[in-house]
Amino acid sequence: MFWESVKIALDALVSNKLRSILTMLGIIIGVGAVIAMVSIGMGVRDKISTSIASLGSNLIIVMPGASSSSGVRGAAGTKTTLTLKDAQAIARDVDGIAAIAPAVSSQYQMVAGNMNWTTSVQGTTPEYMEVRNVTVEAGSFITNDDLNARNRVAVIGATVAANLFENVNPVGKSIRINNAPFTIIGVLASKGQSAGGQDQDDTVIIPLTTAQERMMGITHVQSISVQAADSEAVDQVQEGITSLLRARHGIIGDQENDFTVRNLASVMETAQETTATITMLLGSIAGISLLVGGIGIMNIMLVSVTERTREIGIRKALGARYSNILMQFLIEAVVIGVVGGAIGIAVGIGASYGISSVAGWNTVITPLPIIISFAFSVGIGLFFGLYPARKAALLNPIDALRYE
Repeated sequence: MFWESVKIALDALVSNKLRSILTMLGIIIGVGAVIAMVSIGMGVRDKISTSIASLGSNLIIVMPGASSSSGVRGAAGTKTTLTLKDAQAIARDVDGIAAIAPAVSSQYQMVAGNMNWTTSVQGTTPEYMEVRNVTVEAGSFITNDDLNARNRVAVIGATVAANLFENVNPVGKSIRINNAPFTIIGVLASKGQSAGGQDQDDTVIIPLTTAQERMMGITHVQSISVQAADSEAVDQVQEGITSLLRARHGIIGDQENDFTVRNLASVMETAQETTATITMLLGSIAGISLLVGGIGIMNIMLVSVTERTREIGIRKALGARYSNILMQFLIEAVVIGVVGGAIGIAVGIGASYGISSVAGWNTVITPLPIIISFAFSVGIGLFFGLYPARKAALLNPIDALRYE
């Protein structure tokens, strides 16, 4: 009886092709929209996570506090309270640290032949490579020998290399940074844009001592990047850094810190929560189409019951029971949901790939939204088909046979 009912349901759909397609349209659009919207949201979350991870794993950043003058507070990082000795003390006295890299930075103009480019120049240590998860595509990174000798050497990003040297290998060539000669010893592998849209390849890295003493004439550092040994140690390391720097800077009691300590784990968690909320909102809005599709199923099933009143009466006169008629029309409604859901999945996957290729957005298709949206399409077919099915099953066979 079950497979016979399925066959009858399919025959009814095929015999009224246009009406069946229009009935399933709401389900198709709903399922497709849910899959496409969720894939876009997942793609955004994946891109943000990848971008934050590219800054470094288990990363903690120590920044100076905000300066204050006449009661007016400046921006964060405007104080000059962090030194190289602070970084050395953190590396020596705080447990759970894998690597640490103090840094300074400033904007400078660079000249190579008849080409020039202005970008951020960062002075740092060899550990920066590990802490900030950077790799060298050509040449080598700065070394401790460069740091101790205050060598005028530079490692440039892919954007700087493209703008100053175009298709020529820059390793071994000379550039002038703020009119001072530097030798390029390496080119960084491309990392693309950050989550904030900043070009991570538009940078130049030189030894910290060279930047401090030969370029900027300062003794402080502007940031200290710390890599915890593992993700579970991040909070412990952050607390250890805070306690150590408060002691070193003579901050007691309720006095405000003259530095800030941030970890990117909380930033990533916040970003993922935000994108998850947006994804859920987009999916919910798209899911409204599924409800509209369910109303369409109920409407067309009521029409079908009216059209097939004599058929129902004949079936009951021949011995069909309440459950037989109920199952027949419920199966028809579910078949509409199943077929519409299957087509909607194909439409949603196709739309996701289309959006990715045309708009350049990152989309991630996962099985979960496909399974959930398909299950909803089947459930909606069952739910909205129940009333017409009960109406058909409750028809009086005598009245049905008299119906014209």
